[in-house]
Amino acid sequence: MDIVLGIDPGSRITGYGIVKSSQAAISYLGSGCINTGSGPLYQRLMIIFQAVGTLIEQFQPTVMAIEETFLAKNVQSTVKLAEARGAAMVAGAKAGLKVYEYTPMQIKQAVVGYGAAQKNQVQYMVRQILKLSGTPQTDAADALACALCHAYTAKVTTAMGGEISLAPSVHGRYRRR
Repeated sequence: MDIVLGIDPGSRITGYGIVKSSQAAISYLGSGCINTGSGPLYQRLMIIFQAVGTLIEQFQPTVMAIEETFLAKNVQSTVKLAEARGAAMVAGAKAGLKVYEYTPMQIKQAVVGYGAAQKNQVQYMVRQILKLSGTPQTDAADALACALCHAYTAKVTTAMGGEISLAPSVHGRYRRR
């Protein structure tokens, strides 16, 4: 059984989602958003780092899954996104978690079945898969989708007798060991 902490990083809003994955089922444990406000960037990064640390203490995840940085039209936005991602990853690493990275396309493919799915499609599928009573906020839904992507990937990889690699292989993101 794994408890997966999914992270959708952002310098102003970082989404998080936690699921419990066993061979039999995947269940919802929690989700939400870390709102960092509009202060200086170093303060917002500290908020992300501390909040992720608190989530780790509260939910005791066994792994972290985080969305990879994509190249935005604005280079400054891409850099800030990467820095927010780094703050969350360091919090996971500090707690001893393995941190797995997934592209937005991989996440959408795993949850919606289509790598170019729209945000509302991700929200809808997350709600259906986890049998939620309401639709999660966009950033929380993206984080839950990231956690689901890892849970699905881990199940398939384990069933094939391998393990998920933290480093990309020559033929793609995952390889059997």
